[in-house]
Amino acid sequence: MTKSFLLHECSIGQSCRIVAIDGPRRLQHRLLSLGLRIGSEVSVVQQRGKDVVVMNTGNRIALGETIAHHLRVEALH
Repeated sequence: MTKSFLLHECSIGQSCRIVAIDGPRRLQHRLLSLGLRIGSEVSVVQQRGKDVVVMNTGNRIALGETIAHHLRVEALH
């Protein structure tokens, strides 16, 4: 079993899979509308502090610290 961690702890260039969304249903719906759900694979392309820009199926998505804090991921090999 792979250890999970928060999205903002990923390194630039690292690929991860979303394993949990620890937030209210409203946040889960917002992420779903952006194409992010449990099982989605994302690559971190940019970071500024705890803000993160990820690539998912060819789309770049900017996530602020508050949202990134609610996403648990596991590293892909």
